[in-house]
Amino acid sequence: MNAHDPSRRVPSAEPDWLTLGQAAKFLGVAQSTIRKWSDLGRVPAFYTPGGHRRYRRADLESFISSSGPGGQRVGPLVLVVDDDQGVRGLVRAHLELAGYQVREAERGEEALAAIELQAPDLVLLDVVMPGIDGWELLQRVQERYGSIPVIMFSGMTDEHTAGEAARRGVDALVGKPFDPRDLVDRAKQLVPPD
Repeated sequence: MNAHDPSRRVPSAEPDWLTLGQAAKFLGVAQSTIRKWSDLGRVPAFYTPGGHRRYRRADLESFISSSGPGGQRVGPLVLVVDDDQGVRGLVRAHLELAGYQVREAERGEEALAAIELQAPDLVLLDVVMPGIDGWELLQRVQERYGSIPVIMFSGMTDEHTAGEAARRGVDALVGKPFDPRDLVDRAKQLVPPD
């Protein structure tokens, strides 16, 4: 076989085995999500002698192709808007585990840009944020995009806040701190996963 033979296999420039971080980036999910998926057996993982997870590229490609139409979406798209990265990560992990596709935004401006790119099926929105707060963001979303279901969460869930949420067309108001499983249950009531 000579070097110009088209049937000769050229080694791939991309590695066949990926680390946890590389696999998460490949799938477009958080590391905690792929870790949970592999713990549940949805994505095969192999372990190094040091106990580190490794993922075979072919397994990840197979997972993508079986995860929805064209492998592009795992479930309904949820946009999580909160200035607290820890809250976003926790909510994201639980939603992805339940079958949702999740995008995050730290601020109102970032959320509007994300919605402009692709309208989500559901928005989870913190009330108190710097810049554009949750109430103003809710109003802008409703004015520009119509009625996207919204679950708001707040550290203050008194009668005034609950009344304001109802008046403004919020589908559900959840108090902080919250159990992420309760938030996922509310999401399932509004937009069930595929």
